[in-house]
Amino acid sequence: MNELPLSFFQRLPKTDLHVHLDGSLRAETILELADEQGVELPARDVSGLRAAMHAGENTGSLVKYLEAFDITLRVLQTDDALYRVAYELAEDAAAENVRYMEVRYSPMLHVREGLRLTEVVETVLRGLHAAETDHGIESKLILCGIRNISPESSLEMAELVVAYKGRGVVGFDLAGAEYDYPAKDHHEAFSLVRRNNINVTIHAGEAYGPPSIAQALHDCGAHRIGHGCRLREDGDLLHYVVDHRIPLECCPSSNVQTGAIASLQTHPLRLYKNLGARVTINTDNRLITDTTMSKEMWLAHTQIGLSFSDIRQIILNGFKSGFLPFHEKQRYLALVSKQLEAFSADGSIDEGILEAARQAQKRSAPSSPTLVVEHGHAE
Repeated sequence: MNELPLSFFQRLPKTDLHVHLDGSLRAETILELADEQGVELPARDVSGLRAAMHAGENTGSLVKYLEAFDITLRVLQTDDALYRVAYELAEDAAAENVRYMEVRYSPMLHVREGLRLTEVVETVLRGLHAAETDHGIESKLILCGIRNISPESSLEMAELVVAYKGRGVVGFDLAGAEYDYPAKDHHEAFSLVRRNNINVTIHAGEAYGPPSIAQALHDCGAHRIGHGCRLREDGDLLHYVVDHRIPLECCPSSNVQTGAIASLQTHPLRLYKNLGARVTINTDNRLITDTTMSKEMWLAHTQIGLSFSDIRQIILNGFKSGFLPFHEKQRYLALVSKQLEAFSADGSIDEGILEAARQAQKRSAPSSPTLVVEHGHAE
């Protein structure tokens, strides 16, 4: 197989459906925010900070991997910080041609200094909306309950999701330590969001095996599965996921770093794709995993062995799987399919087709429905 360069993947139109706000900051921003806020950090330079967070390293377990969030959350307790990191995340994604992104985080983790939960949601929405205006990337929010905190706090997060439905929040997730914290314990939260016809995605099949995926689907009503890399351990459930077109939010590098998968070469992404599963590729945490969407696709190509034809289908899967209204997905798919015609498996790019697609995009672009909030008031 002719290996394509990273620069080729940087120009492809993409989605990122599984990216954590508090794991995707710029290291430089953490240092600047810490200086502004008087926050203690384990290091005062970028290389030292990245080392303290084990950025890009194989930590061996999900619990160890999650320790890095103790550092990032120290500086994410003010309006200004939340606005900045939301804007910068979208700006960074737009720079590598991510066209649609769903950012997830848990507002309850950002109230240590007295912010209201509504402020935490609205500030991030404002940052994402500003980046959309400046850089043309559409971003939505998924709010998370945390498995290892409490079902009551998850219900509170679900209530926030309901309150901001149609205002930039498009789904509910359950994140955190997976082992010994079953999703079904949070059934009230899932029941609330489903009664309100809201999308559900759940971290499952990463630190715990296929039973966690079955529970996410059958007990909690998940519409997508976060990670799902251990799904191959149960062939019957795997085929259920394939047959019901349940999207898998695959995050290859992260799965290796948490010890869920031994190496990229043994990642089941290609198996799932070949069986017909609706797989998507995502970053998980741009800083902690030390990655980008382009890098993840390039690694899927060079290390996992996916062809450009495979990557093309996975890109389309991303736009099909977003928590968007059907007609908006159709619009994206038409535009992105046209753009992808400019890219060839030999690495060549037809600039004429790309320019024609750009002009078509401008003509078809709808006005953004994202909530804009200024000084606490929705406009």
